[in-house]
Amino acid sequence: MKISRTALAALASLALAGSLSACSATVSLEAAADSNNPACAEVSVRLPETVADQAKRVTDAQATGAWGNPTTVILRCGLPVVEVSTLPCVTASGVDWLVDDSRKPSYRFITFGRNPATEVIVDSRKVAGVSALGDLSAAIQSIEATKRCSSVTN
Repeated sequence: MKISRTALAALASLALAGSLSACSATVSLEAAADSNNPACAEVSVRLPETVADQAKRVTDAQATGAWGNPTTVILRCGLPVVEVSTLPCVTASGVDWLVDDSRKPSYRFITFGRNPATEVIVDSRKVAGVSALGDLSAAIQSIEATKRCSSVTN
């Protein structure tokens, strides 16, 4: 999956919004295009109070979540489903994730083969991505996987 400049700008905006929100009680985020999908409501009601030992924060956008002060983990549900990608795909706690490390040390994880898709952005200087994904897996699994990661070897 090639990430457009618009998507990268949105990712940068999310990261900036998360870092700027450290001074306020509410984390300001932008809802994804399909955030009103009933599947995102299922994810939202299952979000844990802590992720990677970071406390949950209040957000101002539908189908979003944030943890840590300053914000170290951001979740948005309602992205387009991804079924083909050139990004590495990993499985964590039963959920397949595409890994976008283009903004290291912030990592963007996007669910693979789930409609709608969910993204999780993790500040790896503060928390381990695998810990965050593991803590979020039960909520994400409320959206059925229609496709799994596969690897091609020569």
